[in-house]
Amino acid sequence: MGQPAPQGVRLSLDLTDPTAVPYFMWDEPVALAEVTRRLASAPRPERVRLLGKILREARDPDVWRFTTPAEVEASWTDLAPHLGRRRAFWQFVLTRWKEMASGDRS
Repeated sequence: MGQPAPQGVRLSLDLTDPTAVPYFMWDEPVALAEVTRRLASAPRPERVRLLGKILREARDPDVWRFTTPAEVEASWTDLAPHLGRRRAFWQFVLTRWKEMASGDRS
């Protein structure tokens, strides 16, 4: 498990402030603008690691500010090892998303 945020780092629920450190980056205090930049331009292993952290640590509705179900599905093989106890939840979400997309509403 990661270490707590360094003393004096203020975590934020505000995911609109680019200077704020998002609450899900509690063990790696990085501003929202940097998280967004890394997701857009970092090498694939770093993007996958960061996206896995978001899927693991962020509240479910907040995840979709950073990714899409299609991106998660496309990266699933690489993402799954980063998800810990949340893996089964996200696998369920993806399964339901695919069922809904195909018209199976059972």
